[in-house]
Amino acid sequence: MSLPKPYTDFKEHFPELAQAFENMGVLCKQAGPLDARSARLVKVGVAVATGSRGGIKSQARKALGEGFTVDELRHAAVLALPSIGFAAIIAAIGWINEVAGETA
Repeated sequence: MSLPKPYTDFKEHFPELAQAFENMGVLCKQAGPLDARSARLVKVGVAVATGSRGGIKSQARKALGEGFTVDELRHAAVLALPSIGFAAIIAAIGWINEVAGETA
């Protein structure tokens, strides 16, 4: 999986900040009792809840690469429906489906 160009550009211009950001991600994973699978689903849900197209697609790519099914990712999105609304879920599922189509 390749990194998005905006992130590689950021790493090129701000290498220390990029490294600190990556280190923080590792520390966040190690900070609690969730296993890697649960943590990935939380990250998918957070991306869906924030409505971040890039975040949703990034988390979907990572999850699919880790063996999640498209149905599991769609279900993670649908769980946010009562909180964030129908239109946001339709967009999120569309972005998940785009990623699934890229990896099919």
